[in-house]
Parts: sequence; structure tokens; C-alpha cells
Amino acid sequence: MNNQLNELRSLASNAENRRTETGIPRIAMIQGEIPEHMLAAVYDPMINLILQGSKTMTVGDRTLRYDPATYFVMSIELPAVGAVHPSSSGEPYLALSLTLEPAMLSMLLADLPKTTRRYENDPGFSVADVTTELIDAWVRMLRLMNSPEEIAALAPVYEREILYRVLQGPHGWMLREIAAPDTAMARVSQAIQQIRQDFAEPIRVESLAQKAAMSVSAFHRHFKAVTTLSPLQYQKRVRLLQARTLMISSAKSVTDAAFEVGYESATQFSRDYTKVFGLSPARDTVRMLSEIKGAGG
Repeated sequence: MNNQLNELRSLASNAENRRTETGIPRIAMIQGEIPEHMLAAVYDPMINLILQGSKTMTVGDRTLRYDPATYFVMSIELPAVGAVHPSSSGEPYLALSLTLEPAMLSMLLADLPKTTRRYENDPGFSVADVTTELIDAWVRMLRLMNSPEEIAALAPVYEREILYRVLQGPHGWMLREIAAPDTAMARVSQAIQQIRQDFAEPIRVESLAQKAAMSVSAFHRHFKAVTTLSPLQYQKRVRLLQARTLMISSAKSVTDAAFEVGYESATQFSRDYTKVFGLSPARDTVRMLSEIKGAGG
């Protein structure tokens, strides 16, 4: 497996400290120190393979760490705060990602034996050790960067194999859940889409539950099991992340950012922000802008 990891590191060595496209659909790479504000975001469903260094990811009150030769599965869109770290010997963080496409999963699952097992009390994200078979599929996928004329024919085959290997692993149930429209996770995912779309509007849990064809109590239970957050907490995290982006990237004032994301009180916004990020909005913005300026030389 070490030889395979080393080859992947070599193939991904041109990655930058931001999402770097590979030319292969849905496959991206990233390397080095990543600005903190870029790691605090609503993450798309993905499989993330760590090649070098390590990463921590916090969703709600749960923090996971993953190291080389491990992969992270996120089955639904989740507001998270991350941090990356170089290896103990100083090599920069390096990782690959595959954005999940439900249609691809559905086609694959149609060819596999069905399972009746459900995991309705487990979160929709976790870490697992990579297998030799899984990493071999990743190697063949990344080699296509050197043979772009073969991408159209072979990338879908290798993507299908990567998904199959994950389906056979401890977190394969997550992929099955999001590809089946009648599961609790799929219904929660649909609710998440609406929350994200209307994040600045007051949330109506009763309406979300009705659209999910659940009672309010069942919807709340399933939502929190999958995301570790209640619907109201989820919306709050989305609002805070969006406000943080506005203050850093668009130079919005604290008050303007608070009102733009749906808060009615700048004071309440500041309290919530400080609780999540550890500093007041103004101090946090100054700190991050200083770090960005310093990184830019």
C-alpha cells in the first residue's frame, strides 16, 4: 500500500492550497496550508482520501481526525469547521476528493444485491481505513491526469469501482441511504436543501417535517441523528458561516452581515458567533484577514 500512496502523492503533487481540479469529473485535490475561513463551510457530499498530513473536522459537537491511508465519507451537506496539519516530518497536507453523484450511486446499486438494514440513528459522516483495493482504484483514476484522452472512457469505470469499494466498507450504508429516496437520510437531505436555500428566512420545522412525510418528533430525531444538529442549529450554523464569508470576502460590517443572513439582532448574532468560533465577529475577522495578508506575503 505504501507504493500506491507514494504514487498518488506524486500524481497529486501539483495541487494548490485550494480546491484544485484534476480534469477528471468530480475528482479534485488540495495541498498545503489552507486558510481557516476556507475550511469553515457547508461541505458537499463527498469521499475524501488523505494522502499526507492530517485533518480534523468538527460537525456540531463531534470532532473527527483522519490521517494518511484513511478516508472520510460525508453523505449529506453539513456545516463544518476543519483544520489541516502537516505530517510529523513536515510534508504538507495532501488529499483527494470525489464529490458524490446520487445518479451514479443509483445506477451502481441497481446492479447490486439489495439490503434491508437501516442505520437511522447514526450520523451521516465518518472515517475509515483505506483498503488495498480502494486505493488501487484511486491510483488508476489519478493516472488519467497523464492520459486525458482516456478520461471520458475510463473515469466512469474507475469512479464506479471507488464507489463499489466504499459500499463494501464500514460506511457503505451511507451511500446506500442517500441513493434511495425512501430513506430517512434522503428525506433529511431534501429538508437540508430547503434550509440552505432559504437560510435567511425563519425556519418552520412543522413544514419541513410535513414535506418529509414525518411527524415533527420523528423528523427532529432523524435530522439530529444524521447531522448531530437540530434543524434550528443547522440553520444557525449556515447563517454564521455565510456571515463570516461576507465579513472576510465582502468587507461587510458585523451588523450588515448579521441582518443579511437573517438575524434580527446584531447582539444575538455576536453571541452565537462567539460561541461557535471562539472570538467575537470583529476580532475574528481582524485575525483571519491578518492571517490571509501574512500568507500572501
